[in-house]
Amino acid sequence: MALAITLGLSACVSPVDTAGNLNDGHPIVASLPKEAPRVVAPPTASEREHERLVASYGGAYRNAATERYLDDLVQRLAAQSDRPDIPYKLTILNASSVNAFALPSGRLYVTRGLLALANDDAEIAAVIAHEMAHVSARHAIARADLEKQGVLVSAVMTQVLHNPAGQQAVQERSEVNLATFSRQQELEADQIGVRTIAKAGFDPYGASRFLASMSRQLEIKGSGRGPQPNANAYDFLNTHPSTPERIQRAVEVAREFASAGTTGERDRVSYLSAIDGMAYGDDPGQGFVRGQTFLHPRLGFTFEAPANFTIDNTPQAILGLDGNGRALRLDTVKLKDGQSLDAYLSSGWIDGVDTGSVAKININGNPAATGIAKGDEWSFRLYAIRLGNDVYRLILAARDFTPATDAAFQKTAASFRRLTPDEIRSVQPLRIEVLTVRSNDTLQSLAERMALPDDKLDRFMVLNGFDAGAAPHPGDRVKIVAE
Repeated sequence: MALAITLGLSACVSPVDTAGNLNDGHPIVASLPKEAPRVVAPPTASEREHERLVASYGGAYRNAATERYLDDLVQRLAAQSDRPDIPYKLTILNASSVNAFALPSGRLYVTRGLLALANDDAEIAAVIAHEMAHVSARHAIARADLEKQGVLVSAVMTQVLHNPAGQQAVQERSEVNLATFSRQQELEADQIGVRTIAKAGFDPYGASRFLASMSRQLEIKGSGRGPQPNANAYDFLNTHPSTPERIQRAVEVAREFASAGTTGERDRVSYLSAIDGMAYGDDPGQGFVRGQTFLHPRLGFTFEAPANFTIDNTPQAILGLDGNGRALRLDTVKLKDGQSLDAYLSSGWIDGVDTGSVAKININGNPAATGIAKGDEWSFRLYAIRLGNDVYRLILAARDFTPATDAAFQKTAASFRRLTPDEIRSVQPLRIEVLTVRSNDTLQSLAERMALPDDKLDRFMVLNGFDAGAAPHPGDRVKIVAE
């Protein structure tokens, strides 16, 4: 999202009489001094990186109250950080993912999705202090130095020793070293962050609480997708340590500060007030997901994924998986001048296209073409659909390409259509709504108010940091997802 900055200019003029003349009686003649040409300095590398990152996450999310709240918190933490001289500045990213990161310059970033998951000022303070620790400990610079070292050793193995096999071994060891190094950085940043929030007067257990909520959020997101990768193999080269390890270490550090019986500030009410009304999930301006349905009001189309698919809206494409060897991708494509849709499908942009299967069709009044491609492990049902001046490419893939699977894929393509003007006007983003618990409310009754298609109770409990067996109390403040 581009930000437009308007500069207000003012000019001094001579007094005028009621007739619109200068005091000497002559008509006004506009004569403003010429301004010296303005020299605009080119953006620095840090500024270019900031702009690139913000754009890749859908732009900045603007809400004055939320930004003021977080800016005050950043300054409070900066004063107790290892490097209070760094000009830390926080940007809220307009993204539904749960993420936070930092640049060496002191630029800090948190997503809307992360803010929605946190439940009090100590939890969000822990996240921000963790990112400050990456900056103050110069983790990004240290990692870059290690990467350069790995490249140098690899080059020596190839160019001096003429040993390609040795080069491969060095590269593999380098990947492991970098992953381990990054895990060590994350754990170190956790420890520094816990100490920072404790020094700033926050509850040091905020870090472990947020990490636990993040772990449960990942479990919900990954549920229903079939077999998962081996956990140990995944963690081995994962750039972050496993969440249980991080939680345990964060608790151990917190005990250093909570042993005296004072746990510090944990303000849930003020934090929830700061994010009340914040957009939740995908931004309609970028397209968004409602269960199995994807809608893009700005581009004016919608389609429905096959049953059991989980859809992910990324800046590059809409992706879908069902965890059982089926996948989809929808993106845009630019055809050559004069190229027809069926000619594009037959042009070889994907290997294994059966040109005999390519045919012109019509999908809800939109010109289209379809065909089948087969590879060694995957088979594909392909579509190219013209909607106005745009061409959309829908790729549906399966390891076991049965007639039933192909029928489900064709049903998905048949659901691709233009949104009506009324549908576009009616589309509203989901948002966080903060409620006060009443005497007759239960977890189940509160969860039923969530504007989500499934797993309402589990999602409500994760969103509010409730453990199994927890119960809301009258007067408590809780979050729901509302339309």
